[in-house]
Amino acid sequence: MENSSQVSIVRACSILGGQAALAGRLGVTPAAVNQWIKGLRPVPSKHCPKIEDITGGIVRCEELLPSFNWESLRARPPMGAAHRATDPAPAPGHAGRQPPTTNCMLDTVPDRAAVSIDARAIP
Repeated sequence: MENSSQVSIVRACSILGGQAALAGRLGVTPAAVNQWIKGLRPVPSKHCPKIEDITGGIVRCEELLPSFNWESLRARPPMGAAHRATDPAPAPGHAGRQPPTTNCMLDTVPDRAAVSIDARAIP
């Protein structure tokens, strides 16, 4: 007996031209797609948004994996936009961190690096 997830995968395959075409677009094997169709394995959640995208929204994430809470993901703004909006603005007239100068070579050494300076060393 087919469930709604299996029907949705079959619909996605028919939109894209077959199991191999869907597998190629997702970067998985045709055997994996076949297992989703037969109900042997659920569609991994990481593939659902891509399937929704490549089918033009005809096959939705909620149909592919009803047990996942897609509403909480849809309510969030995109990662890039949210990150840019929360970045602090630089102070006026401040260009940010400047590149190290040649007379201050220790600027390039990470804080946790094991560095010793011998003041008695002859240059």
